[in-house]
Amino acid sequence: MALIVHKYGGTSMGSIERIQNVARRVAKWHAAGHKVVVVPSAMSGETNRLLGLAREISAQADPRELDMIAATGEQVSVGLLAIALKSIGTDAVSYAGWQVPVRTDRAYTKARILSIDDAKVRADLDARRVVIITGFQGIDDLGNITTLGRGGSDTSAVAVAAALGADECLIYTDVDGVYTTDPRVVPEARRLEKVTFEEMLEMASLGSKVLQIRSVEFAGKYKVKTRVLSSLTPPDLPLGIEASSGTLITFEEDENMEQAVISGIAFNRDEAKITVTKVPDRPGIAFQILGPVAEANIDVDMIIQNQSVDGMTDFSFTVHRNEYQRAMDVLNNKVKPAINAGDVIGDPKIAKVSVVGIGMRSHVGLASLMFRTLSEEGINIQMISTSEIKISVVIEDKYMELAVRALHKAFGLDQSGDVPAVA
Repeated sequence: MALIVHKYGGTSMGSIERIQNVARRVAKWHAAGHKVVVVPSAMSGETNRLLGLAREISAQADPRELDMIAATGEQVSVGLLAIALKSIGTDAVSYAGWQVPVRTDRAYTKARILSIDDAKVRADLDARRVVIITGFQGIDDLGNITTLGRGGSDTSAVAVAAALGADECLIYTDVDGVYTTDPRVVPEARRLEKVTFEEMLEMASLGSKVLQIRSVEFAGKYKVKTRVLSSLTPPDLPLGIEASSGTLITFEEDENMEQAVISGIAFNRDEAKITVTKVPDRPGIAFQILGPVAEANIDVDMIIQNQSVDGMTDFSFTVHRNEYQRAMDVLNNKVKPAINAGDVIGDPKIAKVSVVGIGMRSHVGLASLMFRTLSEEGINIQMISTSEIKISVVIEDKYMELAVRALHKAFGLDQSGDVPAVA
């Protein structure tokens, strides 16, 4: 039988009743003969509650201590799930990340997994136990508890699946798969049966909340077969139906997938744009601007440098909105005086909208259709970024939903079946 990793999000673990449903679902897979490892998140809202307590004491709390606090949420979840499984006759054992151990670097609150020791887990699986491991956390080389950042339980699950050579990683969440766009914005959005790792990586990086980007990177790097499906279906749903439901994330690019020119419309309103004006146009200037930003551990997304006029140019880029003020401080206090630049102008009210699809490799005219659609809606494009399988634009935040709906319709994503090629 197969070795399967289950991951359950905070909503799936949000109450005792839901934890008991998770236990029944896991027991069903175990009873069918599969080896099962479960990676649950903290109960819905628990991490926010715990970190909120810390912020009541200090707005600038030590990140190491924040990790000590935040890690307790998942520890409660694994203990409760183990008790629920044992109560229905399924042997189970729970572990915190440090007990496995899941080893990480020392970047507290946003650590990265370095290795996972699989010996203890394999021994329990061979003894026919369900193994439950805390998501979101690990331990550094000094023995300190670390956390992986928001959404880190997805990364934990995929990393565990990779370390164990699992046959599949099932990501159970409160949605039943990956959609062409957010159904709350476009009710006509359709669930995708399959999507490539490349497309899913772009969607995750562009704001799709279905999977955390680092989990998709892990899955792609280690070729972990991953499926997104709903935990809100009946736990006694026949195994054959459940195992083929949701959205499969795969490397396979069959004919049907290639005919879907665009797979989805992604959007992200969590970004801010910053422009450094009157920058000397000389070699190395981009590093002089972005180097200090990187040293402050601030991720930069889209970048554009305007045409040089009289040896001066404007340099614009986007950052996560949560990092906006820190980036502005770095630029004003360090970069601006160092390079003798003009003003540093910020705009936190932007949104990024993207069209994603592997069909872009073999079809032309997609950018033209996107730009024409936005133009017809009176939406101005501030920045443009492209890759082999995506086109992204920055627009005013207030136009985001209008842009998503218009593009979803323009690319035929509200239609059933194959989307016709764009000439």
